[in-house]
Amino acid sequence: MDNDNTKIVLITGVTGLLGKEFVQDLLAQDYKILAVFRNAEKFEKLFPKNENLLGIEIDLMQDSAVEVIVDFLEKNRLFPHYLVNNATNSLYNKVEDNGFSKRENMLGHYIINVILPYELSFNMANHPKSNLKKIINISSMYGVVPYNPCLYNNPQIETPLQYSIAKAAMIHLTKELAIRLADKNITANSISYGGVEGRVDDVFKEKFAKVTPLKRMLHAKEVCGALNFLLSEASNYMTGHNLIVDGGRTVW
Repeated sequence: MDNDNTKIVLITGVTGLLGKEFVQDLLAQDYKILAVFRNAEKFEKLFPKNENLLGIEIDLMQDSAVEVIVDFLEKNRLFPHYLVNNATNSLYNKVEDNGFSKRENMLGHYIINVILPYELSFNMANHPKSNLKKIINISSMYGVVPYNPCLYNNPQIETPLQYSIAKAAMIHLTKELAIRLADKNITANSISYGGVEGRVDDVFKEKFAKVTPLKRMLHAKEVCGALNFLLSEASNYMTGHNLIVDGGRTVW
């Protein structure tokens, strides 16, 4: 299948809260989506069959993950214009009862939030048939500021240090990619979202509202605006930027 004039975007982590919204929104805009996922059953439940949605089932923690993805692109003659590094894994959020984050969880988050985005970006940018124009890394406000203890009943246990550190490293990776890929006319930017509704109870939402200028959490349907902007030509002169979408939460 040749590329023609279709806008092709490869997105990792499509079955998560953000990934689901990204895929649905971009399909509605006639993008062709190459969707990377780990759980085929979950993927099939979330997304009806669509000729513009192609799935790549792979555990990104495998050493050969990037090789498998690139092989898929080559076999299908589909070379994305856009790469959205969105994958994460809550499995690595575990903190011990004494507040200690074990090495395997530190490494897990670092691999999936930093090493994998780097490897995918490098391989796609340097492929002989590369069409890559833009890289968008999905980070978090917790890569900008630490967790606020007042939001949690037991912050030492409920706030995974490894997640914040990995997301901060992802933001710096974005800056490095912006410099290293500039001569290929590829831009790299990141988005740091604030707390998104859908995974917390009303008590947490009330606490969050008190420390956020807009006095609420981010609605799931609102996450696509920033991504659409960075994918569009309106952001062509932006690179190395971390776009914070957090209702002002990191201002205070």
